[in-house]
Amino acid sequence: MTVANRSTIFNKKREAQKSELQEDYVEMIAHLIAQKGEARASDLADAFGVSSAAVNGAIARLKKDGLVHSAPYRSVFLTKEGEVLAKRCTARHKLVVDFLLQLGVSRENAEQDAEGLEHYLSDESLARLQDFINK
Repeated sequence: MTVANRSTIFNKKREAQKSELQEDYVEMIAHLIAQKGEARASDLADAFGVSSAAVNGAIARLKKDGLVHSAPYRSVFLTKEGEVLAKRCTARHKLVVDFLLQLGVSRENAEQDAEGLEHYLSDESLARLQDFINK
């Protein structure tokens, strides 16, 4: 593998790392809204095991990216773009979990492992996982 190829790989990994937090937040916001009818900052802090300040910073970035809207002391809601991303992330997570379950991984480990893998797999790899599951 050439240095240029390795550079491309590392750049893709860094891009995935940047979007990982964003994807985790919109996925959790969608989950909380489906479960509770709203996603409060305190619910997000509890879900991620982080401080309110960390959640507020993440929400500010999500607002800037056009993925959520909220007002001070109010719940957080997804924009249309945020909803699309959340659905894509949820589907990707489910696909990776289903694949790992088919390999014989326990549900607990499949859920935990999928949480990392889902952000780094290419569309091609995800398509091959789907093909494997469909066989």
